[in-house]
Amino acid sequence: MVQSQLLAQMPHTAVSPGRRLRAAIAAEEITPLIGVFDMFSASVAARHYDGLFVSGFGFAASYYGLPDIGFIAWPDIVGFVQRLRLAFPRQHLLVDIDDGYGDPEVACHVVEHLEAIGASGVILEDQKRPRRCGHADGKQVLPLEEYLTKLEMVLDTRRDLVVVARTDATDEADIMRRAQALAATDADVVLVDGVRTADQIARVRSVVGDKPLLFNQIAGGKSPRLSLPELQALGVNVAIYSTPCLFAAQEAIDQALIGLKQRQGRLADPRPGAIGVAASTELLEDNISRHHPKAQPPVQAAL
Repeated sequence: MVQSQLLAQMPHTAVSPGRRLRAAIAAEEITPLIGVFDMFSASVAARHYDGLFVSGFGFAASYYGLPDIGFIAWPDIVGFVQRLRLAFPRQHLLVDIDDGYGDPEVACHVVEHLEAIGASGVILEDQKRPRRCGHADGKQVLPLEEYLTKLEMVLDTRRDLVVVARTDATDEADIMRRAQALAATDADVVLVDGVRTADQIARVRSVVGDKPLLFNQIAGGKSPRLSLPELQALGVNVAIYSTPCLFAAQEAIDQALIGLKQRQGRLADPRPGAIGVAASTELLEDNISRHHPKAQPPVQAAL
């Protein structure tokens, strides 16, 4: 039996979150991770997927109401991940930590906090500030050696935490040079963000060798829309979906309020399957019951 199958059969408390995610990445099937932006979106996503991705784009939007251009403070992201882990003890939690929020010492400090509270892994990028969303124009990257120094310090700091090394380079030659350099480190996974074509994914796959590869899809972004089987055929091991929950929420809220305004403040007539108080409460109660399994009836003593 392969290691990933053995780990899957062990109680989740017996294996570190990093080891569990690493085993999932090493499995034959591609691993999808769904971007969440708050506890409610995570509650819905956890009903459908085993892996959650703490998206910097989504968190900046939800927590600050600001675009993803470097406003996130590390204590805020740590507090959010702690709440997630308490509510979702079995889900993989991959966390976008941007550039580590500053210098290498800060990045290492953040990694220590996240691993202590149960994060499964982090993504560390090579952007210089002011940073941008990985699918936005105007990105600038650090000199490769400067990023590698920060990455190596993070790798020396983590214990079992999965570390994804990410480059935001946009020049083709620089992308390949950096991807090859990242693959040569002890990082667990390589991510080239904003990759533009399936052919480019294949070229990245060829230069990173056996190192696991991550692909990031975002609606309206620069990367092609590909299915999990298509990505797996290209050699991708992990797929993250940064914003489906956030964009769906924006559209649904907007439409609900337009309808409310059109009905002059009258709530819509109930329809089959519509979410109401009971369904929403049931969703949130799951976040408590995962830690408090129903009590078993007492064993009767033999007479």
